[in-house]
Amino acid sequence: MSLLSSLGRKGLFLFDPETAHGLSIAALKTGIVPACPAKADPRLAQTVAGLHFPNPLGMAAGYDKNAEVPEALIRLGFGFAEVGTLTPRAQEGNPKPRIFRLVADDAVINRLGFNNAGHAAALERLKRCRRDALIGVNIGANKDSTDRIADYVAGIRTFYDVARYFTANISSPNTPGLRDLQAKESLHALLSSVLTARAEEATRSGRQVPVFLKIAPDLTEEGLDDIAEVALAHPLDGLIVSNTTLSRDGLRDTSQAGEAGGLSGKPLFEKSTVVLAKMRRRVGDDLPIIGVGGVSDAQTAAEKIRAGANLVQLYSCMVYAGPTLPGAIVSGLSRLCDREQVSSISALRGSRMAHWADRNI
Repeated sequence: MSLLSSLGRKGLFLFDPETAHGLSIAALKTGIVPACPAKADPRLAQTVAGLHFPNPLGMAAGYDKNAEVPEALIRLGFGFAEVGTLTPRAQEGNPKPRIFRLVADDAVINRLGFNNAGHAAALERLKRCRRDALIGVNIGANKDSTDRIADYVAGIRTFYDVARYFTANISSPNTPGLRDLQAKESLHALLSSVLTARAEEATRSGRQVPVFLKIAPDLTEEGLDDIAEVALAHPLDGLIVSNTTLSRDGLRDTSQAGEAGGLSGKPLFEKSTVVLAKMRRRVGDDLPIIGVGGVSDAQTAAEKIRAGANLVQLYSCMVYAGPTLPGAIVSGLSRLCDREQVSSISALRGSRMAHWADRNI
């Protein structure tokens, strides 16, 4: 950990997690956090779902919920940044406290509940971003919505002209009933409506924006079968695997393990990577997958790619490693390409899929 990261962590850890998160957003807004990207390396660049990614590392949704600092995140070294989850109407989310650090595990439990300022506020901010900035928009449904599918369709229509890609988030454990949308018939209905809206917006605008589906790690083999079948039956552009887990297996810090919510950070790495590899085996080589969960260094990022990911994202591990983490990971991936003597990071994709896919969930 760099001196900058160490000092930043010590300072932020004096505050409760949600206050610290707000302070980090404020620091990025004001430019206190310096840009620290890695040297550009063409071996790390890829075209995925028709988009050119300068490197495979992205900031996952959940950090920049209101699209306040996506360009600042990219300046830290991320190849892309995903904002949200955004719901049509502003909502407060669940009662506080709702974020808990498990320091011994480099992990976080959260039960935020899609707290955000709504579509209109985020849209105004995204309109001010550079059009070439690779910013994805993660969309969801309001907790009290009477038609959740309509909320996702509204997200497509609202942000179509500013999003480089969309993520339909149906996998948060913190909105009651949301994960029910992963069931086969519900997922068919959701994707049919969302992708129909995308097709209509593409005709209007003359550009087709990719749509990804973000799934949970807490799925059975049968659940994975159903999602793979539905995903392949629709013109979906990719999957994001995975969201946070309800499991508490393997934690060293059990003092807050009983808190409700989704667990993220290092303990999620193995479970999410197993689910990633199992989905890669099911959907074949062509459908893009973004691997998320426990990415903490270049080695874990590379292992996601070896398990079958095209791209990777992180969030919680940066809570512990600080703002220099993305640049360090990207530099580490360049060194890995040197060691492996590959001309593209994509050459590693799927090389250890069986190692992970053969494990039990």
